[in-house]
Amino acid sequence: MHPVEKSTNSTLFKRAQQTIPGGVNSPVRAFKSVGGAPYFVTEASGPFVFDVEGNRYIDYVQSYGAGICGHAHPKIVEAVFQATKRGTSYGAPTLNEVLLAEEICARVQGVEMVRLTNSGTEAVMSAVRLARGVTGRSTIVKFAGCYHGHSDSLLVSGGSGIAQQGLAGSEGVPDGAVADTIVVPYNTIPELDERVAVVCVEPVAANMGLVAPLPGFLEGLRAACNKVGALLLFDEVITGFRLCKGGAAQWYKVQPDIWCFGKVVGGGLPVGAFGASKDIMTQLAPLGGVYQAGTLSGNPLATAAGLATLNMLDQYAYQQLEHTALSLQQGLEQAFSAAGITAMVPRVGPLLGIFFTNSTPTDFNEVREAADNGMYPRFFHGMLSRGVALAPGPYEILFPSLAHTTSEIAATVTAASIAALEITRQS
Repeated sequence: MHPVEKSTNSTLFKRAQQTIPGGVNSPVRAFKSVGGAPYFVTEASGPFVFDVEGNRYIDYVQSYGAGICGHAHPKIVEAVFQATKRGTSYGAPTLNEVLLAEEICARVQGVEMVRLTNSGTEAVMSAVRLARGVTGRSTIVKFAGCYHGHSDSLLVSGGSGIAQQGLAGSEGVPDGAVADTIVVPYNTIPELDERVAVVCVEPVAANMGLVAPLPGFLEGLRAACNKVGALLLFDEVITGFRLCKGGAAQWYKVQPDIWCFGKVVGGGLPVGAFGASKDIMTQLAPLGGVYQAGTLSGNPLATAAGLATLNMLDQYAYQQLEHTALSLQQGLEQAFSAAGITAMVPRVGPLLGIFFTNSTPTDFNEVREAADNGMYPRFFHGMLSRGVALAPGPYEILFPSLAHTTSEIAATVTAASIAALEITRQS
């Protein structure tokens, strides 16, 4: 055992690099896109995280969307604590996984059965296998800039998953793994044929900044899938239970065939889920011939956290989230305008993005152009030095939570005003 010693962020990062590739367990955390050493979190509470040097940050990462109620919410902590006292993993069915599945089905119209996994990556990977099994087809259609986890067939042109590293794909993925994957531009309705098993899409693209679907895009995908008998998959790992009670399908009034969830549904613990109609889901083992499994799937701690979180997400909570996001959007827009900086702050409900461009991007090529202009790293560090933590990369978004109050929003806008003016003076 190494002794616990007082560290700085930079010394701890150097130490981590000796035993962890790149010093991090998920690449974006290495700050490659923005430069510098990452801050190492020691604890978090509500809208704040605290690092090893004792700095406090207003946090808009919120575990990339999992922390919709803020960090260490007392009800979630208590639910996990009580679950922990009963054991941490059984490898057997539990009541809470049934309750969580029932809650998801009750909230999302069209979801009749759910299978729990350990991550969003697992959920999408398994859902694609299910779609192929149901249709008897092999081709996948995905959209450039949409990230569906790091499974081989979906990693190509995967938005924030790889773009932060300056990559278009990943070494180690053989040509055969992506031979049946077709990548098309977001907000463009592709021509499909009878080879297509499934069209995978983020209904709101939130892994290339925030790119909303243009009017008619999701409806067009639904119609195109219907025409050739392909299945439509909504990757709602980010939008699920965050936009509104029924997620993006309810928000846009377009119903897919398969849904994938994560983030919010686990309350900050590792959970993923995919769901569909009974006709589709009963094709999974042990009922059907499509195999999927997981030793820790339906983990009792994660399901307890997920249930506690969903129980707090009522109509008032969603109104509060959207109001907070609107206030933040307006404040940031005013800060950029006052500093003479051209920037767009798109918003979809409680989700926010920042693009340093004169128009809001609609596809990955436009996003990449905005990301490459070098403005985001300067703004990121300007905010971080003033106690506001944004995601360390221009392809990510902001996640205001129920814990962010008017006080934190005002402090954030003040920091943004100063950071923006500093950029203007240095230009």
